[in-house]
Amino acid sequence: MDRDGTSYEARGTHADPGPHPAVPPPHPAGAPSPPAGPPPLPPAPPAAPAVPAPAPSGARRGSPAAPPAPRHAPAAAPSVLDWLRTPRPEAEPGVWRLGHRPRPAEEPEDVPARRLFAGAIIALLSGWLLWSLLWNGYLGHYWLWPLVVLTPDSWRSDGETWATASDVYYVLVGGGLLVFFARVGHVPEIWRRYARRSRARAAAVPPPRTGADPADWPELRDAGLTEAADRLAEAVRAGTLGDVDYARIQRAWHGVRAHPDRLAAFTDAVRAQGPAACAHPSGARDLPARTATHDLATGQVRIGVAADHPRNPYGRRTTGVALEPALLGTSLLAVGPAAAGKTERLVRPVTEGLCLQALANRAAVVAVTAQGSPLAPDTAFDVVIPVGRPGSRYDLDLYGGAEDADEAARTLAEALVGDLVPDSRRAATALAQLIGPHRAAHGRFPGVPELRELLGGDPRALAELRAAVAGDPAQLRELDARARQAGRGDDVAVLLAERIAFLDRPAFADSFRTDGAGRPFSLRAIEHPLRVRVDLPERGHAEASRIVARLLLAQFTEAALARADRSLFACLVLDDATDTVTADSVRAVQRLRSAHAGVVLALRTLQDVPEHLRGPLLGAVGCRMAFSGLAPWDGGRFAEVWGTEWVQTRDVTNRQIISDEPLTKAMHFMRRLVTGRAATAEAVTVREVERQRWSASELAHGVPAGHAVLSVADVRGEHAPPVLVDLRG
Repeated sequence: MDRDGTSYEARGTHADPGPHPAVPPPHPAGAPSPPAGPPPLPPAPPAAPAVPAPAPSGARRGSPAAPPAPRHAPAAAPSVLDWLRTPRPEAEPGVWRLGHRPRPAEEPEDVPARRLFAGAIIALLSGWLLWSLLWNGYLGHYWLWPLVVLTPDSWRSDGETWATASDVYYVLVGGGLLVFFARVGHVPEIWRRYARRSRARAAAVPPPRTGADPADWPELRDAGLTEAADRLAEAVRAGTLGDVDYARIQRAWHGVRAHPDRLAAFTDAVRAQGPAACAHPSGARDLPARTATHDLATGQVRIGVAADHPRNPYGRRTTGVALEPALLGTSLLAVGPAAAGKTERLVRPVTEGLCLQALANRAAVVAVTAQGSPLAPDTAFDVVIPVGRPGSRYDLDLYGGAEDADEAARTLAEALVGDLVPDSRRAATALAQLIGPHRAAHGRFPGVPELRELLGGDPRALAELRAAVAGDPAQLRELDARARQAGRGDDVAVLLAERIAFLDRPAFADSFRTDGAGRPFSLRAIEHPLRVRVDLPERGHAEASRIVARLLLAQFTEAALARADRSLFACLVLDDATDTVTADSVRAVQRLRSAHAGVVLALRTLQDVPEHLRGPLLGAVGCRMAFSGLAPWDGGRFAEVWGTEWVQTRDVTNRQIISDEPLTKAMHFMRRLVTGRAATAEAVTVREVERQRWSASELAHGVPAGHAVLSVADVRGEHAPPVLVDLRG
């Protein structure tokens, strides 16, 4: 059923279910406590999109556990009223919608400033000269015939009336000449280019609001819940309701509309608790500190600004770039060298946005990173699993909460040998032939040391297992089949035993327990709006970390596809996906978009993916991101998947005009004085040619530092071409 905050069942995923806390988790020693009182206000909308928006006043740099002071002095906090009332027009995928103003699709043909002002002065001087000639009668009085024709004869006999009519006529003629010569001199273009832009920079006034005021909760009023709407509207105006509260209560209300039987519980919760109603199971209403700009009304997180670059479509230049669940549901692949900004400028804001979505009961997020990586503080998560470190509150379920031996063996085989064999089905069969009888005999799956002994063919361990299932013919047949395969020279159990040995180390003695002494966490818990972080010991146990990362990816895809309730968006974020991509995981990623789930994979290079999987991986994800410093061979893969486009090219040939006539020479001299160019005749050839959107060379050498090229697609099939994004904007 929908996880909207109106009801939470005490329902587990296995015998020891994953955590579903009803109180905030304890804070580790030395960690800052979450702030008391109402949550902070949401970020202000960006300024006019004609120029890149400045960095948000609340942005911070440095370690998230102890953030330093912001680089700039913080501005006054915006009000929730302004945030709610800011327009969010529809836009193509990837556009930051909060305060967005659409730009023209094509760039206007701008006249150079020198020529523009010179033409305007010459046109106005010409108009003044013509008016002087008319006024002083040097051109005769023929221009007065409309006045004579359109006025009665009696007016001409009355001197005062005729004088008034003449003055009106002079004003009309003079005004017409002024308008005519102003247009000839492009004066309106000067106004649009300079005066209007200066006003926009001085004060960016948001467009007028239309329709019902969202701060008054019109949906609740239309449903007759006037008292609840009044309580929430009062909290909005008092500043005690934050953006997470708004998103969470909206989520609960949508659940009520789908299940009317929850109406009474929703009404009572809002009446009693106000902005704290329908709270997240942890009780938290915001994150301890934010480092990115978010819009919880649309679920977007802002990651940068589309650069004002010729390769970007004109309509996208200087507009904000954002990601949201509708895009992450197609999965995202980011490739860039170390220190390119993948963690700081992509993984961190995306993870933070998903954590906020989880607090709004809209999402479940599992972030996998290296121990010590400044991804987010512990207090931003409900569950933190430091694999291989003592004192962890939770263990990692080696079998993903599976009750069926074949299912458990399938995900474990993918983790152990998925990167070495093209098909892990033989490995899954070998594992099932051992863990199935062990579960039948002991009521649980084997731990890592027991599984290593069984895979290694230890005679004592196999004899004890056979004796334990002596009364079960089905399990004996499994063990007999395993014994026959163990006699073959290509038995995959040898490879499995070598790989499981990486996890059979003293550092991991308490990380994968199955004897009931620990508190295993299963990814089946992503049916709840949980925030989970798994820290991998990459420095001391690199190979074990890769195995655990593949295990988490396999278990996540299995759990996401098996969910009965898919109302929550589930996302797995791998800060380093090196050696985790396998043939089975690529096929699973393709199916996630139909399960309201997605993955974010960050790689230093596509060389960390088997060669035969690089193309299928790029085709399986809907969002692709190439950071600066990309290798040319990686750029070639992106260039291939982004394809080509038809563009219009103009070939201009200039031929200087030479004349011997004195008058023509004088005119050419005046033109050169005004425009700065000699008189020429231009021949323009317009052609349509097909070219790559981004070539391998441009991706490798033409992307500036702090930038990336991003293409996105949403789960409905809409997509946007690759855009150069300034991740520092």
